[in-house]
Order: sequence, then C-alpha cells, then structure tokens
Amino acid sequence: AALLRALPLAALLLLLLLLSPARAARQARRPNVVLILTDDQDVVLGGMIPLKKTNALIAQMGVTFVNAYVPSALCCPSRASILTGKYPHNHHVVNNTLEGNCSSKLWQKIQEPYTFPALLKAMCGYQTFFAGKYLNEYGAEDAGGVGHVPPGWSFWYALEKNSKYYNYTLSVNGKARRHGENYSVDYLTDVLANMSLDFLEYKSNFEPFFMMIATPAPHSPWTPAPQYTKSFQNVSAPRNSNFNIHGKNKHWLIRQAKTPMTNSSIQFLDDAYRKRWQTLLSVDDLIEKLVKKLELNGELDNTYIFYTSDNGFHTGQFSLPIDKRQLYEFDIKVPLLVRGPGIKPNQTNKMLVANVDLGPTILDIAGYDLNKTQMDGMSLLPLLRGEKNVTWRSDFLVEYQGEGYNGSDPTCPGLGPGVTHCFPDCVCEDSYNNTYACVRTLSASWDLQYCEFDDREVFVEVYNLTADPHQINNIAKTIDQEILEKMNYRLMMLQSCSGATCRTPGVFDPGYRFDPRLMFSNHGLRARRFSAQFL
Repeated sequence: AALLRALPLAALLLLLLLLSPARAARQARRPNVVLILTDDQDVVLGGMIPLKKTNALIAQMGVTFVNAYVPSALCCPSRASILTGKYPHNHHVVNNTLEGNCSSKLWQKIQEPYTFPALLKAMCGYQTFFAGKYLNEYGAEDAGGVGHVPPGWSFWYALEKNSKYYNYTLSVNGKARRHGENYSVDYLTDVLANMSLDFLEYKSNFEPFFMMIATPAPHSPWTPAPQYTKSFQNVSAPRNSNFNIHGKNKHWLIRQAKTPMTNSSIQFLDDAYRKRWQTLLSVDDLIEKLVKKLELNGELDNTYIFYTSDNGFHTGQFSLPIDKRQLYEFDIKVPLLVRGPGIKPNQTNKMLVANVDLGPTILDIAGYDLNKTQMDGMSLLPLLRGEKNVTWRSDFLVEYQGEGYNGSDPTCPGLGPGVTHCFPDCVCEDSYNNTYACVRTLSASWDLQYCEFDDREVFVEVYNLTADPHQINNIAKTIDQEILEKMNYRLMMLQSCSGATCRTPGVFDPGYRFDPRLMFSNHGLRARRFSAQFL
C-alpha cells in the first residue's frame, strides 16, 4: 500500500494496466458453470425424448448419469437440497408451504447464507446469475415479498411463487416486474433464454461466472409456445407394466386409487403428457441458444453445463393420475447430463448420484475446500474426469413428509380428513401419513429400495429392482430377515446423519459394520423419532 501511494499517477495506471491482463488470465483459467434446472421432468417415462438438441449438445458431448436421484420428490425440498447440498432433515424444508419452511424467514436466516451460490460469490469470486423459479413460496408477503434477494446472487431474476408461462411477476434484483400474455415478450422460458444471453453479452470478463436457469417446463399448467401446440399429436403416456394397475401390497394411499382408471382420467393424463413434451421444446431451444452464445464468446470449452430436474413425475402408474411425491423410481429418478472441461464425449456413468451432490461438485470445480462446508453430498468431479478406483456411495436417503388438509376434501367427504391433491373421481395423491423414508441401494450385488412409513402401521415397502424394475411386488414379508434388520438400522443412521456421516459405507459395502444391539426395541419409537425430525 505504501508503495502504491508513492507512485505517481501515470506510473500507477501503467502498473494497473500491466496487472489487469495477468489477473484476467488467472480468473479465466477457473471454469465457468451453468446449471439448467427443469421443473417436474421425469426420466423413467421418457421425459428426455423430446430434447434432441439438448441430447446432442450436452449428453453426446459429455456424460449421462443414468442413476441420478433426488432425496425428496417434491419441488421445494428438492430445490433446497440442490442449493444447500443437504438432505431435507438437515435443511428442514419439508414441503411447498411457508409452514413447511419453503422460502420462509427461517430458511432465509439459517440456510440461505450458506448455499453454494453464496459461497461461490463470497469466497470464490464468481459473478452469479439466477433466472427462473427459485422456491415455490418465494415472493410471499410473509417472507419479504419479491424485494428479498437471497445472498450470493449478483444478478437476480426470480419468479414469484410457482411455475407459470404467462401472467407472472419477476423479481428483477428485488424490484417487481409484471409480465402479461404476449408470446413474443412474456413466454417465460423464452424470457429466461433472453435474460441469459444478455448476461453472457454484458457480464464482466474478469471473473468466472455461475448461471442457474430454472425453467417452468414441464410443470403445469403445461402451456406450450404457439409454434409447438401441434407437436406430438400421436404421443400418449407410456403403457408400461405398472400403468393403470392396482397397487397391491402398498401403502393405503396407493391402494385407494381406483382401478381401472376412468376413460376421462386416462384422456386427461395423456393430454398432460403430450403438453409436457410440447413445453420442453422451448427448453431445447434455450439450450441451443445458450451453447451457441458460449461458443461465440469463446467460453464453451471452459464451461461446465449441468442439466437436471427437481423431481420426476408419474402419469397413471399404479392408477395414480398425475403428480410426484411418491417413493417410486418414476418420481425420485431424474435426468442428469454434464459436459465441460476434461469430460470425454458420449460417456455413461452408472454410479448412484443425488442432487445433494451438485453443490459440492460446483464448489469443487471452483476450487473451494469442501471440508469447510456442512454438506451431505459428494463431489462428482472425480467421476466427471473419469478417474479410476473412485470410492463411491452405494446408497442414499429418500425422505418425504406428507401434506393433507385438516378437514375433509369437499368433493370427497367419504375419505375423511388428512388427504389432499384429490381428483374428481376421489383419487388423492397425498395425505398427512404419506410420510416416509427410504434407503435406495445400488451395489454390485443388490438393486434394492427399503422404505418405512410414519403411520400407525409403520408400513414397510421393499423392492428388488433387479427382478422387479417397475416396483410392482412388495417383498417386505418375504425378504431375508437379516437384510430387513440391516436396512432398518441403515435407515435410522441416514435419518440422523449430517455431513460426512451421510457418506459412510452402506449395508452391502465391504466396510459396513452392523451391530444388532444398537437396534431400537420397537418400531413405534423409531416412527415417533422420524416424525419429530421434521418439526
């Protein structure tokens, strides 16, 4: 500082000019990162099929993770897991309501300051850009309205509340901007594309950047761009082996679905499936524009691009019309495509990964010491680089707290209180006691899912996905008792894990140790403990 004060102005300017290219070169060597997050896009039922450009520009130029999952099959808890790198029992967002901690004052105080974008900006010197749907209750008056801009964002263009395509409000760096229903200036997916291109045009070239683009598609109300309303006219929801069948030996909420579904229900879900694909065509256009702009800027080769969804979706499986929230593969499995520096093209990775891994991965790319975080996930960077002999997880935790109304649904009074998201034929997609936790295991010897419900029965569902990939047969009463006990214990361990303890060896790993003496004496105690964790 004393040296700088002693320099004449001309010499100081010359010194700054000499240092600036060096600084720019240092910063340029650090990779940029783009995260595209879709809303309710499945992978099990063909959700990636419409995205031809995305497949060519990301999947074929990088790696596809074929076993990518979310720890909670619902928008707000899942998005909170992406931002924090934590399981729901650690970030405490349990559903899509303010009462469930979705964008609440408590979330803003306890979790937002430590999200990975906040660390990228404050500790790694990244310029950060957000555009799209943030959390379902973002913008609620009781939580600061659209004037609240979470820490960690240099540029903030966030949708007020849940996904829409027209007639919505954006928070533009804390100021409300209302959009109408003129396609050329208001269609949200295209608006997000244009904002992203503007950022890439006018951003600083002296800092690396992180972009998160969160599209409304393919979430309801499934409004396609006008040029795509005639697409996929002959497409209908897949009629796989768990479509329109009774969910025997499953939790009561699944068993209550009427089988076979009515013709009107099937027509409705087919129409929804088709419109979901139509909305994704605009996402495909967004990806193409983004990649072309990065290439034009000379930044594509130094940019990681991640493409994923916040949860899956179902259309008629086990006679449930349309929604997410359930424990099955169609709801918890998501697409995950990545391209970037050091990633070989046309790769497929079968490792078990989860969206709690995205935050640690992006921080690792930025050079941040992950030991300084409290994240539950693991960095995918060794997998992206194709490193050999990587020690990896064989299981992860799925957890969900059901939602329900205190009173009876007025259209279905016979079902009693506690249900929600009911269709006209009184098939309900959720309830208070649709509260469960699962261990999803994928090892050399087992492809297994073990789940327990927090209800009066402590109902258990177990599936061997090697023999039964569509999860039709619940084998809880026939599987080896020792495996059942080990999975029960592993579930309890994961439900109370934090940070590194969430990454300990699974039941079928060589390093796993099981002590039956540590088992609880009865399931009732475990069930009450599970419920308390979410309060």
